[in-house]
Amino acid sequence: MAFRQAVSPNRYMRQCDEEGGRERGNPGEICSSCGPFDIPPKNAPIERLRRWRGIKEGWYDGGSIAFAVILVILVTDLISGALGKARIKVCGCGLGILDAMIDLMIKLSFVDHDFNNMNGMPMVFGQIGHVIRGGRRIEVSLYDLVVGDVVPLKIGDQVPADGILISGHSLAIDEASMTGESKVIHKDQKAPFLMSGCKVADGYGSMLVTAVGINTEWGLLMASISEDTGEETPLQVRLNGVATFIGIVGLSVAVVVLVVLFVRYFTGHTKNPDGSVQFIKGQTSVKSAVNGAIKILTVAVTIVVVAVPEGLPLAVTLTLAYSMRKMMADKALVRRLSACETMGSATTICSDKTGTLTLNQMTIVEAYIGGKKIDPPDNIELMSCTAISLLIEGIAQNTTGNVFEPESGGTIEVTGSPTEKAILSWAVKLGMNFDHARSKSSILHVFPFNSEKKRGAVAVHVGGSEVHVHWKGAAEIVLATCSHWLDADGSAQPMTSDKVDAFKKSIEDMAAVSLRCVAFAYKTFDLEKVPNEEQRDNWQLPEDDLILLGIVGIKDPCRPGVKDAVELCTRAGVKVRMVTGDNLHTAKAIALECGILKDANASEPTVIEGRVFRAKTGPERERIAEKITVMGRSSPSDKLLLVQALKSLGHVVAVTGDGSNDAPALHEADIGLAMGIQGTEVAKESSDIIILDDNFASVVKVVRWGRSVYANIQKFIQFQLTVNVAALVINVVAAVSSGEVPLNAVQIFNEFNARKPDEINVFSGVTRNHLFMGIIGITALLQFLIIQFLGKFTSTVKLNWKMWLVSLAIGFISWPLAALGKLLPVPIMPFGDIFMNWFSWRKKQDAEAMVPGDSTK
Repeated sequence: MAFRQAVSPNRYMRQCDEEGGRERGNPGEICSSCGPFDIPPKNAPIERLRRWRGIKEGWYDGGSIAFAVILVILVTDLISGALGKARIKVCGCGLGILDAMIDLMIKLSFVDHDFNNMNGMPMVFGQIGHVIRGGRRIEVSLYDLVVGDVVPLKIGDQVPADGILISGHSLAIDEASMTGESKVIHKDQKAPFLMSGCKVADGYGSMLVTAVGINTEWGLLMASISEDTGEETPLQVRLNGVATFIGIVGLSVAVVVLVVLFVRYFTGHTKNPDGSVQFIKGQTSVKSAVNGAIKILTVAVTIVVVAVPEGLPLAVTLTLAYSMRKMMADKALVRRLSACETMGSATTICSDKTGTLTLNQMTIVEAYIGGKKIDPPDNIELMSCTAISLLIEGIAQNTTGNVFEPESGGTIEVTGSPTEKAILSWAVKLGMNFDHARSKSSILHVFPFNSEKKRGAVAVHVGGSEVHVHWKGAAEIVLATCSHWLDADGSAQPMTSDKVDAFKKSIEDMAAVSLRCVAFAYKTFDLEKVPNEEQRDNWQLPEDDLILLGIVGIKDPCRPGVKDAVELCTRAGVKVRMVTGDNLHTAKAIALECGILKDANASEPTVIEGRVFRAKTGPERERIAEKITVMGRSSPSDKLLLVQALKSLGHVVAVTGDGSNDAPALHEADIGLAMGIQGTEVAKESSDIIILDDNFASVVKVVRWGRSVYANIQKFIQFQLTVNVAALVINVVAAVSSGEVPLNAVQIFNEFNARKPDEINVFSGVTRNHLFMGIIGITALLQFLIIQFLGKFTSTVKLNWKMWLVSLAIGFISWPLAALGKLLPVPIMPFGDIFMNWFSWRKKQDAEAMVPGDSTK
């Protein structure tokens, strides 16, 4: 749904209330259109676009193409009839135009395919909802929601547009779809702004709509990440260079031939088959002279047509489409067709760790409670009752997960994020009854976990005037806020520098074996100091002088096959870099396990923290970006800075991401790869390819298919250009010598040479490729039938068996010649770049020589 915001929302704040709804008056004053649009905006629903692109406007494309085909065929037919040419020319022209039509329609079909995928508005906009208009509650399609409507909200609803809270009770909004953080925000008059696409987590209320469609925060984000930057893909750049070169050569040859034939014709050197001169000055009529000139012009145009590989656009499109279908089978959903070939040019991949390189199935395998290691980590006999009680209390209340215990005594179900599930499962083994533990205390205030502070907290009233503030988060960060620690007897002891070093050593040891370290701490607080409910939303929970309860190490094993996939990328010249929010020790250990990092003693800048990289200037980041292999404790903005630095160095960058905050980096990268399972809708909308199984091995398959696009197009170009060059040479020679264009057949021997352009043995595995053998057989059969039986139609002459043998012998010569050509050394730098560099060097030398007072002058 997309509407234009006609006026300021503040005006309607003064004129609307919860009972009255939208102001009474002309709806056009609120929005310039309340019904379907004449011209839908770019992010309108696809159903509305399909209605728009109907018979009224859609006939332009088809009608224009049909008119062009008919016009060209008629003109060609008239010229051919006037010159007495064979109808094959008309047929060839028609086939060429038909080829162009097919190419165009395929491209249009893929544009429609991409547009279906780029339709980025939340699914809520296809629903029916209630609004208050004119003091009356009515049911409307949310496509027709306009600025000034009052929308009732309740728990479970999705916010349909941007708006301002009018009234509500305990209204809490989950803004994870916009921010990427599982953080529930309480809304009141101090924080009244609501964003479309977010979900109502608790409470109820009503909102005044202030922006819809493209004007919402969601719409603006979708517009920014959906804009076409106009940048050409690497393949497009190369094909444009090839096309330009071919066009210049073909046009140049055609001009030379045209001049030569005109000179020969008007000087009387062109003769008819009976030996008579075609043009005699003063005797040949004007009509005959014009017909002769048109015939010569037709020959020149034919040479241009022969030189241009008209099938190249269709071959590229079909190759991309074929690769897209194959990539879908390999768990990769392509949202932008050109991303298929861009991925083949990738020189570096910036990958997340959790869920992509690892299984995202976490388990606590180490624990340090009471200042000592607990082995196994759920051995309660080695823990004090005080520590167990406080840990269970903090884990049960400070969580976004849940534990379901069936009354029948079946298997306990643990839900939540992978980290939460690991912690809750460990607490269950310690004897936690989830519902009972939560009922023993009441939550006063929650500080949700976020990726910036790497920790979260909850304040609970445990009875009387006693309040416990429980913190949980990254081990080294929580440890830095602790002034005491709980010993084996359950007594609080001062945190000395030696003890801090001991705990840091434990964290480093766990991180060294790729464990994610999480620490638990708490603090007692006086109930009288807790703010009242009206002021509690702004209460900053105390985060200093905490008592450390324990540190656990969570194992997230690498995915099977990831190490082989990384090794394959390295051999293929694609550098894999890990960008993760984990601490540097854990990231380094996982990178070593996955094969991303080879040296266990690597230091900065090979392994670097996000804040260190962020603090550097732009030129400094560019200098070290090439060397970075692992970035720990990174934020989405750090990933974006790394992508920008790598692109400025000339890299073709692929980036994986799953959170909404990853959208800028995914959009900035040459290829954005969103995770299909863990990824948010914003991340998917800003990506080019969606990895359906969140597996890094699937990313490598995408690279492989991208390179296959290059290989297939290279084969086609070699086959097409070889045929075109041969046809061009023969046509030029024949045109200059006789004025005729003789080539109407196709060579088939070159199909074998183009099959493996980089290998000498082009016949290996040829019998297993049934499609290729079938095409060769059909081509040979058609060529035989054309020459032997369709000579009148195609202007060919029958061959006897001796001439067939000679033709086959000439064709066979192309195989050893192709093998010899592959033995020639190929320079690393193309000849064009060598000449350009030489020209630039000479220009620089000449400029220096012109400087006054130069001794070399």
